[in-house]
Formats: sequence, structure tokens, C-alpha cells
Amino acid sequence: NNLIDTEAAILLVNDFKDPAFAIIKHMNACGLAVGKEGHLFETYKLAYKADPLSAFGGILAANRKIDEDIAKLIKEQKLFIEVIIAPDFSKEALNILMEKKDCRILKYKNPILPTRQNRNCFTGILSQERDSHIESEKDLKVVTKRKPTKKEIKDLLVAAVATKHLKSNSVALVKDGALLSMGCGQTSRIDALKQAIDKAKKFGFSLRGAVMSSEAFFPFPDCVEMAGKAGVSAVIHPGGSKNDQASIDMANKYNM
Repeated sequence: NNLIDTEAAILLVNDFKDPAFAIIKHMNACGLAVGKEGHLFETYKLAYKADPLSAFGGILAANRKIDEDIAKLIKEQKLFIEVIIAPDFSKEALNILMEKKDCRILKYKNPILPTRQNRNCFTGILSQERDSHIESEKDLKVVTKRKPTKKEIKDLLVAAVATKHLKSNSVALVKDGALLSMGCGQTSRIDALKQAIDKAKKFGFSLRGAVMSSEAFFPFPDCVEMAGKAGVSAVIHPGGSKNDQASIDMANKYNM
């Protein structure tokens, strides 16, 4: 379980060029934040803030060196960690983290990531290419009356990566580069969104100005309507439903 979660953590933070910190629990991100160079400490605090309860017993992963300030905070939080992985650690950070019982501390540099996904099925093996594509601004097609702001675009791209690494049906709510909450592994997309909104409210987050991502198209406009009522300002999804226009019309109704 720790090895599979660690791979999921590396795959997630490796999708970001900017400093990123993720907290993984059972292959899903319960915390994620993308910040500025030299501000990994603040990025970790935002990732942890998304769901401090689920962070207990999770995997911490960063795509930058972990310094003493982060290690001290983890110690102060009395956070039980299965694995913490980063490209490097300062000597002071290592000394602090090694005090934690049963915590595996790993370094990764230029990881060789899997290019295929394989699993057994009946008496054979299913094999497919891993989704290695990362959306950029040039991949986006605006289909609503209002165009997204630069801030919304930045958050939408973070949210798109988040849902890529969550179990379907999945929805992610992101604001200021940080995951506010997510809903995943649900049998309906509306349930995934309800889960995400409830989690955001539970931890006191305002969704006013947040953005929403879905890893697949919205088959009905109900999710967009629920998000609009909650204060979400922009939505990203792959599209492709015969009913896409209904979701677009609903987004226009809420000036999303």
C-alpha cells in the first residue's frame, strides 16, 4: 500500500513545474498545493489545510527540497506519516524527520516513471498507455460567453491535474493554487461534487471564486448548477457529452 501510494504521489507532484506539495491517502490526493519558488513551506501549509484529518497516516510528497521549517511543522503537528518523499532534504530536516517512528524517508531524482499500466483480468493481462499528458493554456477551448481570467486559468490547470490523479467519478475544487476539497470514487458525478462541497464547508472554506474540475464530461447540467450556487466561478472538463450544451447554458446563467 505504501509503495503504490508513493508512486501515486510522485506521479502527481511530477506533473507540476512549479513547487508542489501533495498529501496522498489510498492513491487519492487529500491535499495539494502549487506555489511560488522558494515558498514550499507555505505550499505545504496550504496542502495540509485542505483535510488535516485525512492527512493522518498519509504520504507526503514534494517536488522541491524539504527544509527544516517544514520538518519542524510536521513535528509540531504530531502528524503520523507513512512515507515522506522529495528530491532532497536538508540535514536539519532529516534529523528531525528521523525522530518519527516508522516513517520511511525517501529521495527521488529524475524518476523513471511508468509508461504503461498493467493489471491482471480473468486469465489475461490488460495493458494500456499511462496518461502522461498535462494540459496547458493552449489546450483550453472557451465555450461560454465569459472568458476565464488569468487567475482562473491557473487554478483550472491545477484542478485538471488534480482530477487526473483522483479515482473516478472525481471532482476537485481549487482556489489560489490549492486544493480546497475533492470528491472521488463515487458512482455518480453529482455525489462526487456533493462530497467535495460538504468537505469544503466542514473545514470552513469559502467557495466564492473557486474553480471546479471534472475528470470526465458532465452528462447533465446539475453539477454546474450546484457549483454555481456554491460560488464556483469557472469550470474545466474534457467535454464530449451529447448534452454538453446544457452544461454550457447553465454556466452562462451563473456567469461562469
